[in-house]
This record gives sequence, structure tokens and C-alpha cells, in this order.
Amino acid sequence: MEKIYIILSQTGNFISRALKFFTHDEYNHVSISFDQNLETMYSFGRLNPYNPFHGGFVVEGKEIGTFKRFQKTKSMVLELPIDDEKYNSLKIFISEFLHQKEKYKYNYMGVLLAYFHKDYAPKWKYYCSQFVRECLANSHVENLDKIPKIARPIDFLALPNKKIIYEGKLKDYNTLSD
Repeated sequence: MEKIYIILSQTGNFISRALKFFTHDEYNHVSISFDQNLETMYSFGRLNPYNPFHGGFVVEGKEIGTFKRFQKTKSMVLELPIDDEKYNSLKIFISEFLHQKEKYKYNYMGVLLAYFHKDYAPKWKYYCSQFVRECLANSHVENLDKIPKIARPIDFLALPNKKIIYEGKLKDYNTLSD
């Protein structure tokens, strides 16, 4: 049995505060990681920490990119056990994004329409929760039916086998011992 990590976050920047205003959700960004230290996380977001309007597939880390710029980022880290076959399938799925990352763009229209419960998923475009849900679906993670097709970051709290291992400032997160 392996473990993956789903990281919910709220940077507190203008766009994240606006999203929080409309959704009333505590967290409005989600990433996925194989790494308990959160040095490498995958998502869709800002390609440049200073430009919120140029987005795509990003490799994030708790101390790099957008999270380095926004030191007060609030986070919740979920640990999810998955079997070896699903874990390997997920690694392969994400490696395909890494090898073709220039093709992927941020799904701005999709995130806007998601607010109105409309699904918009053109090829090569994702927003963060759409991507993380697709990762879990592609790897056949159990109980994914608990996560709506038009997922918001907060929806990942519905995963039944998850364990919340941390909540606080992302920069203060340290690997926790079992």
C-alpha cells in the first residue's frame, strides 16, 4: 500500500479571496503529491507566481513558485492510501503531463462555468480540481463517486479513506511521523 497527498490551499491573494467570496469555501486550490514532504506537487495554476493570467500545468512545492511568493498560504494536507497498482498508474498518468506540459493550458472558462455547475473540459485544458479529480479517476481510486464531476477543492474532503494530517500555514508544514 502506498500513500498520496492531496493539498488544499488558500494563498490569500486577490483572486483567491474573490473565489472565497463567491464559493464560501475555505480552500480554493488543490494539488496532488507522491511526496510526504510536499517538495513536489502537481496541479494547474500560475506558470509565473507574479502573473495570475498565464496558467497551465505546474509543478509546485511548499517552498517554490506561488507558494514561496505567498508565505501566508493556508493549507490542509490529506493523506490517501492507495494500492501499488493504482499508485503506479497515477505516476504514469502524471508523467504524461510532465512530458507534454507545454501543450496544457489553464481552463479559465471551465472554472468560471463550474461556478454555475456547467462542465467544460476541452482537450489539453484543466483547472486544479478538474485535474486532481482526473488523476484519481484515471487511477481508479475507490469511492471517487463521492467527488462531484465538477469538483471544487473542498470536495476532496469527501474521500472516505483520507486522513487529515495537517492544517495550518503551508510554509510551516513538516513531515509528520506515524
